[in-house]
Amino acid sequence: MSTLTEVTSGLAFPEGPIAMTDGTVILVEMFGPRLTRVHPDGTKTTVAEVPGGPNGAAIGPRGLVYVCNNGARFTETQLDGMTFPGPVTKDRYIGGRIQTVDITTGTVTDLYTECAGRPLWAPNDLVFDAHDGFYFTDHGLTDDEERIAHLTGIYYGKADGSEVREVVFPAHEPNGIGLSPDGSKLYWAETWTGRIMQRDIVAPGELAEVSIVDTSACLYGFSGFQLLDSLAIDGDGNVCVATLVNGGISVVSPAGELIDFVPTGDILTTNICFGGGDLTTAYITISATGKLLKMTWPRAGAKLNHLNT
Repeated sequence: MSTLTEVTSGLAFPEGPIAMTDGTVILVEMFGPRLTRVHPDGTKTTVAEVPGGPNGAAIGPRGLVYVCNNGARFTETQLDGMTFPGPVTKDRYIGGRIQTVDITTGTVTDLYTECAGRPLWAPNDLVFDAHDGFYFTDHGLTDDEERIAHLTGIYYGKADGSEVREVVFPAHEPNGIGLSPDGSKLYWAETWTGRIMQRDIVAPGELAEVSIVDTSACLYGFSGFQLLDSLAIDGDGNVCVATLVNGGISVVSPAGELIDFVPTGDILTTNICFGGGDLTTAYITISATGKLLKMTWPRAGAKLNHLNT
């Protein structure tokens, strides 16, 4: 493994990095709240202000950035010089939503705020398939005062805003999500259970049914107190998942074996993406300290629809 180097700092809980073909990285700052472009020299420019809590991002059709907005599901909390996502503050919470951002004009548009009459609570991350649709996770909402937890699942939406439907329920605090290189399998990470889940895709937005006792639905479960955040898939089909508390990127093979771990020194390592001409530059967001890092990755990342294809 090569050495991690800092691209920029001073970010307000960065997440959702997108390695653009021009060498910049577009990411969300959840506590900005905004969409930011980071240039190779580390300078930052604001693409758009995004009220609420932008939590994940991906390039979709027509070059739009699609954003998972958790609606200010988390409250910024400082501890020992680090930033953490604290409980929801009710008067700040605006409801979860999927949005598009025109990176040329900065225009932010709500695409989905509900599914079948039920509100989206806290969309977290998304990935596009080859059919102008995308899968996304909803992390759910916990109301500590009322002792209520809103369970959610995995959703599939059309990029044009014409349809959104639930494809998995329930999922336990689902976070990162990704597709196998051939588009035949969907992976997602559950934060608090420390599990990477998997499901075969039988048609666009349609997943194979599994029994509640089917152990193959779980690709890998982490031991001890290791929590999971967002993820990316490399060209070999390995799941590269940002691992919280342990603080790094864990690499799990399609066979369900932990094959690598890259420590970052930040207990809130939140996401990874791949860029560069050969997709071997890994960009990693570390959010407790508000930085974007990069390193040369030993394997190329998987190509993303609407970005690397």
